[in-house]
Amino acid sequence: MPELKNITTLPGDGIGPEVMAQGVALLKALASPLDMQFEFSEDLVGGACLREFNIPIREKTYTKCKQSDAVLLGAVGSPEYDNNPSHLRPEKALLGLRAELGVYCNLRPAQLYNILIDASPLKKEFIAGLDLMVVRELCGGLYFGNPSGIENTENGRIGTSTMTYGEQEIRRIAIKAFELAGLRRGKVTSVDKANVLAVSQLWRAVVEEVAGDFPEIELEHMLVDNCAMQLVRYPKQFDIILTENMFGDILSDEASQLTGSIGMLPSASLGAGTPLYEPVHGTAPDIAGQDKANPIAMINSVAMLLHYSFERPQAAKIISNAVEDVLQQGYHTGDIQIEGKLVGTKELGERIIEETLKNL
Repeated sequence: MPELKNITTLPGDGIGPEVMAQGVALLKALASPLDMQFEFSEDLVGGACLREFNIPIREKTYTKCKQSDAVLLGAVGSPEYDNNPSHLRPEKALLGLRAELGVYCNLRPAQLYNILIDASPLKKEFIAGLDLMVVRELCGGLYFGNPSGIENTENGRIGTSTMTYGEQEIRRIAIKAFELAGLRRGKVTSVDKANVLAVSQLWRAVVEEVAGDFPEIELEHMLVDNCAMQLVRYPKQFDIILTENMFGDILSDEASQLTGSIGMLPSASLGAGTPLYEPVHGTAPDIAGQDKANPIAMINSVAMLLHYSFERPQAAKIISNAVEDVLQQGYHTGDIQIEGKLVGTKELGERIIEETLKNL
């Protein structure tokens, strides 16, 4: 009997449904060759859910996701809700999902395909061979700290956001980073702001303690402003970048541009509950529904799903190779600056699926 896996799909907003369609098509095509059976259950989140139910995510959606083997998310966010109060913004669904599923470890790889070297803003000698991984803590820090909000006072409005991290939150993400470094090139760069922030001083101290259990891994500490500079100065110095929630959000988006397009980067969110896989890119409402979106980040997110959750690392590698092969053949969406044939979301996805199946 084929191995059965239940997957909840949350297409979300903007280009989310278009890239989701290609991720689902890939899994359906792989089911028989991998001797697996995938059952998909779709639900609404973000702006799509606000339009239908006046909330960014429903409790029944949380329940469905918790009962699944994995969750695939397209993207959330819609300009029409930019002025909503925080609890009625589409992004609240994403933060809620992360918290409800307990996925505290966000993996964001930034790997440059050779064909895209000229699409990177950096010179070839600084970018060729780039292969780094941002390990971002996902359930703490400013995005979840209390108190938080805007208060009206006699002296005007005051906005408050609280950055808080407990020792165990830091320890568990640090352990993940060191374990991953052991499977890669053996180096962890822990990024903080310990010269100013007390929470970063605790972060640095706990990471040092964890490092003692991994003597074979090289550890360096780097202030976040220096790390931002080093990413555009010489990014190949990095293997694993370990950092907290907000710093990781910013640095991983910066790293995405080094690869030629933010449309290339996948992510995996792992932890105590159902794993969550999603592209790093946003909803791109300006091109939504036009068959212009790059599906590669979603396709690579499916590859990460197969690798980290469904124990099919070889299939994941074949997908990654297929992406590179199709790009080498010149097929690309508008965000990728290479010579060749400009195609739409659907055709690029179909060509990658075809190339994947050739090599399974």
